Amino acid sequence: MKTRFLICSFFLISIFSMKAQENFSVYANAKTEPTDKIKFNETNIGITFIKEIGSRNKITNILEYSNLKVNYELDSNITYTNLDQFNQIQNKFEFSRKISKTTNMNFSITPTVNFQSNLDSNDFTLLGSFQVQQQLSSKTFFSIGMARTSIFGSPKFLPVASLNYKVNNEAYLLIGFPDSKISYSNNIRNKFSVNNSFNGNFYHLDPENNLSNNASKVSLSQMTTALEYERNVDKNWFLNFKAGYDFNKKYNLIDKDNHKVYDFNTGNGYVLGIGIKYKQ
Repeated sequence: MKTRFLICSFFLISIFSMKAQENFSVYANAKTEPTDKIKFNETNIGITFIKEIGSRNKITNILEYSNLKVNYELDSNITYTNLDQFNQIQNKFEFSRKISKTTNMNFSITPTVNFQSNLDSNDFTLLGSFQVQQQLSSKTFFSIGMARTSIFGSPKFLPVASLNYKVNNEAYLLIGFPDSKISYSNNIRNKFSVNNSFNGNFYHLDPENNLSNNASKVSLSQMTTALEYERNVDKNWFLNFKAGYDFNKKYNLIDKDNHKVYDFNTGNGYVLGIGIKYKQ
């Protein structure tokens, strides 16, 4: 109980310290990812605070909870049916500073707990990133940096880079790793985008579910290509719809050293999602 209290307090500190902010948003999303053998259903809710400090600095804080449910009924040969639900709580704190008229620095730190059902101090992981953004012209920005991320199913240090080009007032192009995007708005209410992203996560198993093959975590990763549509239905309310496909999807059991000990061989599958956001 004491461990849970300390972990939860760590995530809530930023909310209490930024409670007076006026620029914030609240969102909720749900998506389903059926594959040949297993069906994944994920829901997440989050709240974002943004504060500008002077003309050069900006602070962004995102607190999010997500729940992943795994249905093995599509493959009766799979016996790990006790691995049917996983949870994550993470708090991303980002600091941006304008160094000069053409150069920005972005630093983020993301404490996260990834657990099955019982929250423990061993479930804590620290992620984050550091990037420098350079304006090359009035329409072109280039960013490069490093990140500790779980996009390949376990925490790793990876390079990140992107080239952002504003085609016109209605469209922009982002090319990079791990995310790329083409976005177009035909009016102030509609926004269409095609996204390609490398994404993944991992979850610690409860001690009683540590299996005979020494598995201590589950690992998921994939590359997702999706078409998204966002509709501004009111002054402050937005709806989001997503349809796409997961390529090279992996769902594995791994040990404490991040070595694979079992492969579920899920196969690839499509992605369908819906979300709602309130923004002020």
